[in-house]
Amino acid sequence: MNNNEWDEVLDFWFPEGVNPDIDAKTHQAHWFWRMQGGADDEIVARFSGLTEQAAAGGLDHWAQTPHGRLALIVILDQFSRSIWRDDERAFAHDPHALALAVEGLSNGHYAALEMSWFKVVHGLPLGHCEGPDHLQRLDRLIGLREEIAADAPVPLRPIYGSLVRQARDVRDVIASFGRHPHRNAVLGRASTPAEELYIAKGAFPHRKAFQKD
Repeated sequence: MNNNEWDEVLDFWFPEGVNPDIDAKTHQAHWFWRMQGGADDEIVARFSGLTEQAAAGGLDHWAQTPHGRLALIVILDQFSRSIWRDDERAFAHDPHALALAVEGLSNGHYAALEMSWFKVVHGLPLGHCEGPDHLQRLDRLIGLREEIAADAPVPLRPIYGSLVRQARDVRDVIASFGRHPHRNAVLGRASTPAEELYIAKGAFPHRKAFQKD
């Protein structure tokens, strides 16, 4: 039985719950479902209203607890991408999600999260949100993911090791272009010749993550 208003979000987004003994293949499949668009239809059906509410600041009180903050990050950083896919609103709430993530790192909420998968999602805005301090944030994200990989249950460590590599790949992209070029068309931005070559290759770090064998 759910006891908090954000539990429905966390129960949906983390089917593995707080089970440290989850099978590695099952866990990888959950990540693929979460991060590669497999949850889009259900998110739209179940959470569109809640996402609109969060985007308007109506759920900011959730950030008073570690799990409530995590659920709010899930909505603003992830559900927004499903609900407004191929629309600029998909990225409009990245600064809000980033502020929540950074504050959670400083006030102990991130450290209070029990599971590796919770911490990964809490940290996503560090890499997603464009801005002048993006490289510094990615350096911090790489360090956090190295710690997560070292602390993860042994059978799951290869999954989290791959996330360290992914964060480094994202850093390379930002170091080269100063932004995420794959968003240019949606955001109405003109691509540089170098970005056009990168986009044409389609080897985006977020698409390479959690690929099935």
